[in-house]
Amino acid sequence: MVDFLGSVDWHTIFTPKISLAELFVRATLMYFVLLALMRIILKRQGGGIGTADVLVIVLLAEVSGNGFSAEYKSVVEGAVLIATILFWTYCIEWLAHRFVFIRGILHSPTLLLVENGKMLRKNMRAELVTVEELMAQLREKGIDDCSQVKRACMEADGMISVIKTTP
Repeated sequence: MVDFLGSVDWHTIFTPKISLAELFVRATLMYFVLLALMRIILKRQGGGIGTADVLVIVLLAEVSGNGFSAEYKSVVEGAVLIATILFWTYCIEWLAHRFVFIRGILHSPTLLLVENGKMLRKNMRAELVTVEELMAQLREKGIDDCSQVKRACMEADGMISVIKTTP
């Protein structure tokens, strides 16, 4: 019979090999580097999930995945990294809620794509929205011609909102 409990190295599981302060600093630096890069590169987001949400999901998956494997140094290190990621996510959302300046940095402003039936191609180019993509979004809302649109805007979450012209 195999002794499963006797073969576990409990000391390695719960004893960090790296300073917890260093882990916190490393996680903090990586979080902000990734957040900045995603904010710069991914202005248009895929639907209702925001850049910060995607970042947290990816980071948590990576960090917690390492905590499950034997290659990772300790569970404590993984827990510190996860706590750091969640801590900064909460702090940034709290700051964005409290301060308009921070909100402006983190969230894209609403961008007008169609006004009074005319596509604003400069704005569409700025967000890399093609005519085909815009028309597909309009058709999903029951509109088959831009002349039926008073305003269409790309919202901060990447979704396109539409106000129809009144008959």
